[in-house]
Amino acid sequence: MKPQESSPFNQKQVQQLKKLVAHGEGFQLEFKRKAAFPEKIVREMIAFANSKGGILLVGIGDDGSIPGLKHPEDDAHVINLSLKNCKPPLPIKEIFIPVGQNRSVIQYEISESTRKPHYYLTSEKMKETFVRVADKSIKASREMREISRRAQRNKDIRFHYGDHEHWLMQYLQDNRTITLKEFTELSGLKRFIASKKLILLVLADVLRITPHEKGDVFSLAFKQK
Repeated sequence: MKPQESSPFNQKQVQQLKKLVAHGEGFQLEFKRKAAFPEKIVREMIAFANSKGGILLVGIGDDGSIPGLKHPEDDAHVINLSLKNCKPPLPIKEIFIPVGQNRSVIQYEISESTRKPHYYLTSEKMKETFVRVADKSIKASREMREISRRAQRNKDIRFHYGDHEHWLMQYLQDNRTITLKEFTELSGLKRFIASKKLILLVLADVLRITPHEKGDVFSLAFKQK
């Protein structure tokens, strides 16, 4: 991705920026004061691409203030360098927005990707994947990564509806949610087998997965009577 040339001050563009910032951080909006830690910014971008897309603004305070960046090209440069550690390449649009007093905000528009999951390659050659949950970006579980990867295929998902699946449906009717750990312990299945069953049920639109830092939560995808 090549940086976009800075554009002249545009009052309408600044008003649109202020209106966007007024919404506050959320599922599809993230603020960063500066690019002191560009790898963290790229992880946020990865989370957006692996979820429903979003906008990341650099030069915005957590409190919604708009101090801007004195040297936005320098911030963009280190971010672009860090983006090289993201695989596959991210679908991003970069826009420089002058906000006055020789300062600018960088707006990154990240589309929901059709090449999920994207991951960040660390200095230790470890692959880290992230997803967006509410106003946070969290590391994706193995189950979430597998679901993202296989969901791109758009093929019919078949699964065996046996005793464990029947028990799980009954359990969720009464308890609403379950984690992989709970399913493994309560069903007596090996973790790998329990994980595979949950993944298939999510792909088949029988279950819904909600990513969580302390463990994904699974629930019925259809409304209960």
